[in-house]
Amino acid sequence: MARYTTVARALHWIIAILILGNLFFGFAHDALPKDWAVMPVHKSIGLTVLALTLVRIVWRLTHPAPPLPTAMPAWEKGAAHATHLVFYALMLILPLSGWIMSSAGTRPLNWFFLFDVPKFAVGKEDAIVGLSRGAHELLPWLWVVLIILHIGAALRHHFALKDDVLRRML
Repeated sequence: MARYTTVARALHWIIAILILGNLFFGFAHDALPKDWAVMPVHKSIGLTVLALTLVRIVWRLTHPAPPLPTAMPAWEKGAAHATHLVFYALMLILPLSGWIMSSAGTRPLNWFFLFDVPKFAVGKEDAIVGLSRGAHELLPWLWVVLIILHIGAALRHHFALKDDVLRRML
């Protein structure tokens, strides 16, 4: 079975690690030591995920994914494609919603303390800020569910079905 390109695999794993780290920072930031720069790092990781996702989308459009096994049922192929589309949407919506929320705040937005990131021209009372806040609080839970399903499906393919679906991304 054909594998994803080296670039696609690298982007997948780098983004996955960043997302898992950011989910941890997002869920645990109140419990972490106050002297840790949790939120600035969380925001920087989010911006990095957004930038890498844009690169990943361009790469995916110019380098199609290898085909799924022909023996895979149509419903399963549809579920896999739908899950990937939702993952891409989350990789765009969550960082953008965080950027919009940060833009409404008074603190500077920077990338790993190296340079300032431009802010959107929004105020705290703007509807888009409220929508972004709601999305940023709700959608990480969807991400957790999808990650669990994604890992479960990969392990099912590897151990139960014994096909090469998981190996395509390793």
